[in-house]
Amino acid sequence: MNVYARPIPLPHGRYPLAGGWTRFSQVEILERGKPPRISDDIPPDLLDRLTARRPAVAGLPLDRPRVMGIVNATPDSFSDGGRYDAASHGADLIRDGADILDIGGESTRPGAAEVPAAEETARIVPAIRALAHAPISVDTRKAAVARAALDAGAAMVNDVSGFDFDPALAQVVADARVPVCLMHAQGLPATMQDDPRYDDVLLDVYDALEARIRRAEAAGIPRARIVVDPGIGFGKTQAHNLAILRRISLYHGLGCAILLGVSRKRFIGTIGGADDPADRSPGTLALTLAAVAQGVQIHRVHDVRGLIQGLRLWQAVNNEKAD
Repeated sequence: MNVYARPIPLPHGRYPLAGGWTRFSQVEILERGKPPRISDDIPPDLLDRLTARRPAVAGLPLDRPRVMGIVNATPDSFSDGGRYDAASHGADLIRDGADILDIGGESTRPGAAEVPAAEETARIVPAIRALAHAPISVDTRKAAVARAALDAGAAMVNDVSGFDFDPALAQVVADARVPVCLMHAQGLPATMQDDPRYDDVLLDVYDALEARIRRAEAAGIPRARIVVDPGIGFGKTQAHNLAILRRISLYHGLGCAILLGVSRKRFIGTIGGADDPADRSPGTLALTLAAVAQGVQIHRVHDVRGLIQGLRLWQAVNNEKAD
């Protein structure tokens, strides 16, 4: 039976969490079928994994929260599909303060159908070439698309399937020596929200991400170039999403940087009373700041300007040395 340890964020804790801005002194011990318990006893190997500074991603040091701007070069993304020119929108997000762009040409919203690789490539490559002066991640599940995107100037791969959809993608990433984000998803976009079930969603996702990391390492991708994403809204109910967000610091135990994508998700609208995805920026900001307080390093969002404003105020309030 596996035993899991979640670092408990504490403003003046003894240890730095993942070498970043959050600290902790204790861990919450989690075991399947048993109530959580708090412990001061942290084994040295676990403490090393929890405190080690995470390597830079696409040239970006993770000493502060990083903002990843979403660029959907698609006609059918749930929030903003077909509403803008991808290259122009990406340039706007960089001006708004995005640290990195995530450019995708295939919608992975619930119910979305697969897009042929050639069409997906044609959608994203012009935007990547136009924006290659900035750090760019390509949002794709396909090896052929990733290869074309990397050739066009992308510096990272974001695979929502965690190499489940196209196993050949792992070799493309390994050969290119670029960072990769491995996300957890239960099922394919077309059916993933039909009836998602877990024994314990927090721990099941941890185990699945750990298996994906090991598979990536076996393909020649070092853990230092792996980012993990628990996949909020990908084969998960509202209750599943909230369970993960409440204890998301658990995933620091994987020894990788964490990426979070909650922007404008349906459950934000359900809880916050916002039917239109464009009205969910306040809820997105609230969840992002809660995750920042748990040491989550990379935040994938639509509204870059609004999120950065909120983040700056959060940092000012929590920094006793700020003016």
